[in-house]
Amino acid sequence: MSVNGVGAPSTIATVSSCDTGRSIQFMFAKLQLEQSSICKTQAEAYMDKIEAAQKGQKECADMIAKARELQNNAKNGTGDCPWDKKASMMPQEMADYYNKHGLSYDKTGNDLANNTDEWDYNIKSLTNYQETLGSYTQTDMVYLQDFMSQYNSFLQGANSAIQDSNDTLSAILKG
Repeated sequence: MSVNGVGAPSTIATVSSCDTGRSIQFMFAKLQLEQSSICKTQAEAYMDKIEAAQKGQKECADMIAKARELQNNAKNGTGDCPWDKKASMMPQEMADYYNKHGLSYDKTGNDLANNTDEWDYNIKSLTNYQETLGSYTQTDMVYLQDFMSQYNSFLQGANSAIQDSNDTLSAILKG
């Protein structure tokens, strides 16, 4: 018997169609394939989660770059604040980003104007958030590696059981 595409859902159906009632090896192989499918699904979920986190890290890095640019403008006296060229205005989309992610930023004067020191505070908040995202991503990668390892182990177990069963059948046929 030939089993193609080990690990694919159709493979489980192929193994199920065998007379597993008489072969413990094929029953074990079926169980291993089902377990590998579960691990594959969980690994895919972690891959999606990591991809989203990496997108978030890039978005945060872009915010940090923009904040540093605005800080440099304030430092150089070329800020866009109407009443103080030693300050730069935080764009509304940046303030929205801070609020969306629960980040703190300087609100001195109840406006979005920030001098160099205020930008330091804002940038530290973004940097801390970026580090947190990185930490979560690393943890998720460890989980992903674990599920991939389990997936490979279950596939190896299934292949081993099928090979053992084939060896037994070959020995019986040879008499």
